[in-house]
Amino acid sequence: MRLTPITRGRRFFELFDKQGAIVSETLSELSRSLLEGRSRHARLRDLEHDCDDATHEIHNLVNNTFATPLEPEDILLLASSLDDIVDLAEETADKVDLYRVQSITDPAKEMGESLAKAGVEIAAALKNLEGFAELQPHRAEIHRLENESDRMVRVAIGDLFSGVKDASELVKWKDIYDLLEATMDACEHAANVMETIAIKNA
Repeated sequence: MRLTPITRGRRFFELFDKQGAIVSETLSELSRSLLEGRSRHARLRDLEHDCDDATHEIHNLVNNTFATPLEPEDILLLASSLDDIVDLAEETADKVDLYRVQSITDPAKEMGESLAKAGVEIAAALKNLEGFAELQPHRAEIHRLENESDRMVRVAIGDLFSGVKDASELVKWKDIYDLLEATMDACEHAANVMETIAIKNA
């Protein structure tokens, strides 16, 4: 079935909404795995594939649409930034499994909870992307969560280097903390991309 220009334009926003739901579920699953100390890597891997599929469909739609509802480069940048979040979350879960971590630290649990909250904000912002309505409160909350996570990471790494004597444990947790921080940074980047798009299309 051939898509009309109107349905093609609508499809972009449907796919962004889908990516938002995947981001939120991915970060929620990561948080639950850290809180419960149980691997959810298989589910996160499935979500990563789902997000890849949505991103690929967006790329194909851009290439086959003459007049896109947003600038093509903005569409591709947003799709890629959302995909990065899911990739990093899946990589974090993979490293926890790979390193055979037996006990999750409190800072990692707290960072996971912050990521889950950021995922909710991203999904809510993407639901309003088409009309660019009320994006700012979501971006502001993600920025607050990112600042909070930066503080948590600094404290956690300081405690790690001052308290952990086993070099292998130090390397493992430094890597995991870095990945958690990178995942939150990716959330803020996606929020900033949405804000830029909203300003350009105001």
